[in-house]
Amino acid sequence: MYVKEAGRHVKTVEFDKSGNVVLVDQRLLPKFRTVKLRTFRETAEAIRDMTVRGAGAIGVAAAFAMAQAHLEKVPLADAKRYIDSTRPTAYNLFHATGRIIASDDPVEEARKFSDEEEEACRRIGEHGAGLIQNGYRIGTHCNAGWLAFVDWGSALSPVYAAKRQGKSVMLYVDETRPWMQGARLTSWELQQEDIKHFIIADNAAGYYMWKKGLDMFIVGADRIAANGDVANKIGTYEKAVLAKENGIPFYVAAPMSTIDMGTPSGESITIEERPESEVTSFEGRRVAPEGSRAMNPAFDITPARYITGIITPKGIIKPEGIGSLGLDFQRP
Repeated sequence: MYVKEAGRHVKTVEFDKSGNVVLVDQRLLPKFRTVKLRTFRETAEAIRDMTVRGAGAIGVAAAFAMAQAHLEKVPLADAKRYIDSTRPTAYNLFHATGRIIASDDPVEEARKFSDEEEEACRRIGEHGAGLIQNGYRIGTHCNAGWLAFVDWGSALSPVYAAKRQGKSVMLYVDETRPWMQGARLTSWELQQEDIKHFIIADNAAGYYMWKKGLDMFIVGADRIAANGDVANKIGTYEKAVLAKENGIPFYVAAPMSTIDMGTPSGESITIEERPESEVTSFEGRRVAPEGSRAMNPAFDITPARYITGIITPKGIIKPEGIGSLGLDFQRP
């Protein structure tokens, strides 16, 4: 995506000729800055501390971390265990490290994987743009744009493609507590593309659905089970239920690397629990009374019955049609 502040096209995750992983530091946005990571451990820790976040970006960063480990002559089995421990929910990470450890040339395979993921997201945009009519009002949750991948993104890729087709769209952007990915990241992306949008409080989405202010909802995914259940950012489930209640189509957009055929249903997906401080504090300031405890699941599960369709690089399918994609992924 072209970043106005940088004055150039930027990819979320890149692997330079010296073996460094270069990332957009997503903790600082909307202030734009990139960081250079020189070792596989640095890259793994950037995944853990959310310098890089988003299922696709995590997957590509993990692939590049494996390539760095190869260049550092670290046993890839050891590197894989370390990288896999950083975040437990997004399947793209495990898919990537498994693919790289099985390759003959980890560096070349990591670069190839990155290119494939970028192309997959572009194709998601092509397929999804057909769902969007001129003047559509679209809801989204968290950030599943180019920042969550290498480029283009998943949920926002159809929006970007529709804009390039000359369609006018407007987005309702959930703020997405506690990390505020919608308010900080999605809104910033949409500014770069000059797309009209409004940030809304997480609890306001139902009101706009009830008021018939939305024509469709599109979200990304961190893992899709074999039966079509979807793990995504906490709050996705309630948006899907409300969309169903109000007759609003609810779509999930994801590349093949998000689909985990080794997990039968959402009940089998490990949900990451993040630190209490992310809920009890905001930007370093305590907002909850001392002594109050918090629970902080990073993701929830949306059952397949609430999902209108899944937008993939191969086309748009019903959740129960995952098996038709011909995938046979098993966790490495």
